[in-house]
This record gives sequence, structure tokens and C-alpha cells, in this order.
Amino acid sequence: MEIQLWRELLEPYQLAVDELMVKFTYLIKAHRNAGMYSPIEEVNGRVKRISSILEKMQKKKIQFEDIETKIEDIAGIRIICQFVEDIEKVVELIKKRSDMEIKSEKDYITNTKPSGYRSYHLIVYYNVQTMKGNKRISVEIQIRTLAMNFWATIEHSLQYKYRQNMPANIRERLSGAAAAVIALDNEMSSVRSEIMDAQNSFQIKAHIVAEILNTIQNLYKAANKREIVKIQDEFYKIYKFGSVEELERFSRELDIIAEGYRAQGLENYD
Repeated sequence: MEIQLWRELLEPYQLAVDELMVKFTYLIKAHRNAGMYSPIEEVNGRVKRISSILEKMQKKKIQFEDIETKIEDIAGIRIICQFVEDIEKVVELIKKRSDMEIKSEKDYITNTKPSGYRSYHLIVYYNVQTMKGNKRISVEIQIRTLAMNFWATIEHSLQYKYRQNMPANIRERLSGAAAAVIALDNEMSSVRSEIMDAQNSFQIKAHIVAEILNTIQNLYKAANKREIVKIQDEFYKIYKFGSVEELERFSRELDIIAEGYRAQGLENYD
């Protein structure tokens, strides 16, 4: 197949990856901006390399004209979660979306592969608008924890190095590492509520601080320099020694000061 034909084949898949990356990244930001815990920690995506597609075609005896129907992971999205419990929530979020249709799913967490691989796979149909019109393509979405992803990344590299002929001692050590990953995920789940509380507290504090700094920035246009310096000194003191509740109180007081200047400005305008 000519390079130009490969480019035409893969462009819609790159478009799908780009769009889905934006959508899942938005979900993370939307949760955090609302002061909520995000079940998605990070997301990344890729279009399968031509060499990998050719390798899969050779292995499964797939003809060029059957690539798009028989290779379902040309476009891939990987969603990373902190906890095993988050994976089910992410699956539910995807199933409720109107812009994706579930084609198939495989639960390699409940049914761990013999190698020790654990992940949740969804194949979804996703529509992209190309220069030639609407195109419906398959996208593979892998959902796993940080620990699962670390193990899978190492295992994939070793499989690539040894080309399915991994030495027995390496395979045994990987199996032991897979058991350690399960133990780690279980341990993290046991303190999940404490970790979530700490992270939520951090997000709330970061949101309040951002609002305070934005208000102070706006006050530079209206208040005198001496008052701004006084406000900044008080903010730094509360930020260093105070609680989230004190920051919230300071933010409310600052809003009242800003509102007073806004009202004063309107009166002068009249």
C-alpha cells in the first residue's frame, strides 16, 4: 500500500483520538472545577503505527481491504485511574454517553490473563466528520489503574524485546510483580476514602486561592497601592498558617470589598 493511502486510511483515526482526548480531559477538569473527585486521573491516546498494523495483519492473516473491519484498535485511548473502584465508574460514564456506542467489552480485571495482565477494554463506535463526510470507526478504550498501567507497560516492552519467546525466569518475575500490583491496588482501596478526602481538600483550596488571586488582580485597577499591599499580606498570612475555612472567609470578605469598588465605579460613571 502506498504511503498516501496509509495517510488517508489513518487520518480519521487520528481525528477520533484527538477529539476523544479533549472530551475525556474535559471530564477531569469539570469534576475538579466543581470540587468533585475525578475517577479519571489521566488520559492518553495513540494511532497504531503502520509497522504494528502490518505485524498484526501478518500474524492474523488479514488482507489490506479488511484492515478497518478486523483490526479494532487502530485508534486507542488509555484511561488511567487511581483506584480499582474508579474503573467501574468510568465504564458507566462511557456507557451513558450519546457520542459513543459500545461494540464489545472485555473485563481482564475480574478475568486476569494468564500473563498477569489486568485492564478493562471497551471497543466503541465513534463518528468523525472528515472532508469526505461522516465516518464511523472503532476505537479501543483501555481503563486501568496506575499500578496496572506500570506493569502492562513493562510487560509490553519485554514482549516486544523477546518476540513472544520470553525466558521462563523473566516470565516468573513478571507473574510475581503482577501479584504485587494486585496487593498494591487492594491496599490503596483500603485507604481510598482518606486519600480522596485529602485530594478533595487540596482541590478546594487551590480553587479558593485562584479566586482570591483573581480578585486581588482586579482590585489593582481600583484600589490604592497601600490597600492592595495590606490585602496581599493578609492573604499570605492566612495561606501559610490558616485553614480552608479561613481562606473561604477571606475570599468572601474580599468579594465584598471588590463589590464596593464596582458600585463606586458605576456611581462615578453615572
